[in-house]
Amino acid sequence: MPSPDYRLAAAPAEHTLLAVILGEGETPSAGFAKLDKALADDVLAQLATLGFKGARGKTQIVGRPAGLTAAGLAVVGAGDLKTLDAAAMETLAAGLYHAVKASGFASLSLDLSGFAPDVAAQAYLGLQLAGYRFDKYFGQAKLDKAPTLKTVTVVCDDPAATEAAFAPLAALRDGIMFARDLVSEPANVLYPQSYADRLKALEGVGLKVEVLGVAEMQKLGMNALLGVGQGSARESKLVVMQWTGGKDGDAPVAFVGKGVTFDTGGISIKPAEGMEDMKWDMGGSAAVVGTMIALAGRKAKVNAVGIVGLVENMPDGNAQRPGDVVKAMSGTTIEVINTDAEGRLVLADALWYCQDRFKPQFMIDLATLTGAMIIALGTDYAGVFSNNDQLAERIGAASKTAGENTWRMPLPAQYEKQIDSKIADIRNIGGRPAGSITAALFLQRFVNGLAWAHMDIAPTAWTNEQRIPSVPEGATGFGVRTLNQLVASYYEG
Repeated sequence: MPSPDYRLAAAPAEHTLLAVILGEGETPSAGFAKLDKALADDVLAQLATLGFKGARGKTQIVGRPAGLTAAGLAVVGAGDLKTLDAAAMETLAAGLYHAVKASGFASLSLDLSGFAPDVAAQAYLGLQLAGYRFDKYFGQAKLDKAPTLKTVTVVCDDPAATEAAFAPLAALRDGIMFARDLVSEPANVLYPQSYADRLKALEGVGLKVEVLGVAEMQKLGMNALLGVGQGSARESKLVVMQWTGGKDGDAPVAFVGKGVTFDTGGISIKPAEGMEDMKWDMGGSAAVVGTMIALAGRKAKVNAVGIVGLVENMPDGNAQRPGDVVKAMSGTTIEVINTDAEGRLVLADALWYCQDRFKPQFMIDLATLTGAMIIALGTDYAGVFSNNDQLAERIGAASKTAGENTWRMPLPAQYEKQIDSKIADIRNIGGRPAGSITAALFLQRFVNGLAWAHMDIAPTAWTNEQRIPSVPEGATGFGVRTLNQLVASYYEG
């Protein structure tokens, strides 16, 4: 959870840095208009000297002008106030947090008087997402360098109404934060068993959680998934989460995630440089978990299934070899050409199990699947592959509303020949050309004609720089917002 203490109130906190919003052309918000006229004139004069014109996203601390009862004053530029909707307010508030978090003030109060409860609630979400820090392994010296803010208050006309508007956003926040925490954990702490234990504890938020071990998966014939983990001392797991907020008998929506808690590449071992990043090769599974938390937390009126395959890909003497052939749960035989193309093997069995057992309306899988996706789209977009135009269009619309960038990619049948095998039904890689596409074509073999989409989030699961104010450097929790929005927009009864 975020480190500061967040509050909704009708008045600013005492001894606080007061933040007020100013539009372009010195257009005052209701919060700015509450300032004494002489004080406001003094502030506007200082801002003019500093060249501050109220451009959206710009924050200026003006110190403590004469007549100010707060400990300090910050002015947040809003651009055209008429276009400051809830989504823009989230970004504005998150940007404010970063602008003042190390300013020396212990308290921040953002005055959103005059704004509707849903807009204030979205600002409240932005402040909390911006304040996320994964600092559980910091020693005292580093903790002492933490942001100075200890309390953050959103001042609103009706705190109770804003709290009500924030309730579903609080569930979304919890899902995103949980996903970020999972992705941030080192692999010696988060491995299949410990990961499964954390998910089992989610029964406390209303999810039904089942954990399948190696013996259960062997009986089901999940040899593709099990082959990936056979070189690890850690036993592989498959975790099934269910939320039943819809009508009895209604087919669920289904989300499936790749949960490779650490990926050495196996026998096809990766280069040493950068391998530490492979702790976040379970980012797809974290997005599925975060989505299920969000749906349960806001009591979504839908039946939903989340399935994550949890494995560790290690290169010991029992590890899967290049050239091995395994039979997946579907009965399809797979020639393993490269043991570093392991995520699709995990998903092959998880997808088949999902559609075979639950008969869902659709399946969406999420995975940090291919480096080729980063080459194709850079680091700001996730790729979407689908066999169903309606589902793909809905994902695109939901991602736009949620503020997460996705781009639909093709699934050309003529590329299928790249994954043909000479000794099995299919091979697990198709070579360098169109690497992300052939990976998606591989997965499509295991959806059995069901409406399905694959989201390759390799570009977006982790960021080495803050590009969006509400997404600090590190684990992003990408996918939770899009999937939550998808359900809310199209699938709730």
